[in-house]
Amino acid sequence: MSRIGKKIISIPKDAQVTVSGQSVKVKGPKGELEFSIPDAISHEMKDGTMSFARSSDEKHVRALHGLVRAMINSMIEGVTKGFTKTLDIEGVGYKVELRGKNLYLSLGYSHPILFIPPPGITFAATSATQLTVTGVDKQLVGEVSAKLRELRAPEPYKGKGVRYQGEYIRRKAGKSGGKGK
Repeated sequence: MSRIGKKIISIPKDAQVTVSGQSVKVKGPKGELEFSIPDAISHEMKDGTMSFARSSDEKHVRALHGLVRAMINSMIEGVTKGFTKTLDIEGVGYKVELRGKNLYLSLGYSHPILFIPPPGITFAATSATQLTVTGVDKQLVGEVSAKLRELRAPEPYKGKGVRYQGEYIRRKAGKSGGKGK
């Protein structure tokens, strides 16, 4: 039995979970999300809790058991609290600017980069070198953060680039400045 899949999800009062067949809709103060549960996983809702069970012990069904529980739990957390990721921009002349909802990044290229947020994602530039990505969908927040980091990944010599807050960049030693002998 999956340790994650066995855990019961308690539904908070400000979240509304609607189940119709294998489709689950979660509505809360921050938004609304929908997920389709695979047929191999059954669900049960009672007294403000939700539990999941699997139909067989096949490998792919066992994998789905924990996945479905984690997805529904993340949806509930997303519509009640939301998810955020903070990115730090490091380097001389590297900066971020918010114009309306769009993001303009200067990352050492000959042109600024325009990044338009997908629906459900909001940006906040707390300073010229720090950016916060916020949304209700955990996967989408992570994906957008990864795309922004990919624009100029941190390099190992000076550490310049876009990195997650708290991310450790392993540094390399540069060239040694001696003569050839």
